[in-house]
Amino acid sequence: MTGLIYLWWAWMAAAAVLLVLEMVVPGFLFLGFAIGAAAVGLWLVAGYAVGWHWLVLVFALVSLAAWIALRQMVGIRKGQVKTWDRDINED
Repeated sequence: MTGLIYLWWAWMAAAAVLLVLEMVVPGFLFLGFAIGAAAVGLWLVAGYAVGWHWLVLVFALVSLAAWIALRQMVGIRKGQVKTWDRDINED
């Protein structure tokens, strides 16, 4: 279990890769996962040695919370979708 504490760099590398993917693919698709991976990396840097299943659980919960927060901050806003009332070919 103490060997898992040395995997902080792998979680931070995964966060960096996910951030690069976020720049390539628009729409805040990978940003929540990047935040979750960075949180687990920082958790391990702080010295908390837990089992891998707890690390995956923390990753999942932080990623979900980050995704929900991102949707609230930059999600679809009211009135953003355009509804067409008439067809341009009807003139």
